[in-house]
Amino acid sequence: MDIDLRIRRFQKDLNGGLIALVLLAVLERAEEDLYPYEMARQLAVASADGSRFSPGSIYPVLRTLARDGLLTSRIVPSYSGPPRRYYRITAAGRLLLPRWRQAWQETCGFVDQFVVAPPRRATPGSKDRIA
Repeated sequence: MDIDLRIRRFQKDLNGGLIALVLLAVLERAEEDLYPYEMARQLAVASADGSRFSPGSIYPVLRTLARDGLLTSRIVPSYSGPPRRYYRITAAGRLLLPRWRQAWQETCGFVDQFVVAPPRRATPGSKDRIA
């Protein structure tokens, strides 16, 4: 069993569901439209090891959020390369974000009951099962 591989897979599965929430929150706090590279940089800085979310995973999520009306985007010509697409959260995104935050907090609370709580120790004569 490759422990490092299992940890990377587990983290990838967790990130897949969280990136939309995190990106909406980043855009809600932004004072101006953001380019995906800037969002990726902010996420890397916030991550202890700089690799919580891969930059390539951001683009499809942004497109989906825009398609769903939670973001708007605009294209700006660039003199040093291809045009850049900048994103901004919409009113619909601002309305949905608190609900996603609540769902996240409820999920954390549920998971923490099992993951954060100290493990039960088996007592002599007891069965090793949850009652």
